[in-house]
Amino acid sequence: MGRQWLHAKRAVASLRRTQATGKLVKEIMVAAKLGGADPTTNARLVAAMEKARKHSVSRDVIERAVKKGAGVGEEKMNLEHIVFEGYAPHKVPVIVEVLTDKPSRTTPEIRVLFRDGQLGTTGSNKFLFEYVGLVEAFCPAAEKDIEEAAIEAGADEVEPLSSEQNDDIPDEGTGARFLTDRTAVHAVAQSLSSAGWTIVTSEFGFLPKNCLELTDDQRGEVGEFLQALDDHDDVHRVWAAVR
Repeated sequence: MGRQWLHAKRAVASLRRTQATGKLVKEIMVAAKLGGADPTTNARLVAAMEKARKHSVSRDVIERAVKKGAGVGEEKMNLEHIVFEGYAPHKVPVIVEVLTDKPSRTTPEIRVLFRDGQLGTTGSNKFLFEYVGLVEAFCPAAEKDIEEAAIEAGADEVEPLSSEQNDDIPDEGTGARFLTDRTAVHAVAQSLSSAGWTIVTSEFGFLPKNCLELTDDQRGEVGEFLQALDDHDDVHRVWAAVR
């Protein structure tokens, strides 16, 4: 094949970048719809816009996404939020959040992905997760007291967060995931931002009540299955009960 594999690799990388851009634009639209177009009062929108800038999404595209999500101008957002429940290989519970403008197309495609995954199946499992508010952030200060920060911001719980767990968390400084009541997400994010934290995620999420212990080989199989789900253009978030 000579060096033809390089072209294939570049094509895959280009496709991944395009998919990432589409997902980032959708997140901006959702953030603007839920919290309004003003970044000063919408922490989720700020986080989504900053993430888009880091991935070289143009200013015009970002501004159009904000207006579309907020219903400002001629374009209106027409995305439906659908939640799929199922199991990855080795009976790992999975919840998949989808944002789509055509459910009749996306729904069967997601079901096919579950069927094609080794031992992957659809099935009820929301009772295995907690639906909570999530704020992920980092502070430039090293060894920052995250417990104190959580108390001051009004979060219910907090845990350390590294760059391996979230690509938007830098290696330097202190990263943390703050758990809140869903009604308090915005207030907690605003409080942390005022205290010098940079917000990278501010949203609702499904956290597993218990995580399964897997071997390295099993974890690899589950990872491939989850990646296949995440690669779908309309998949917004994939939550799995695995470490």
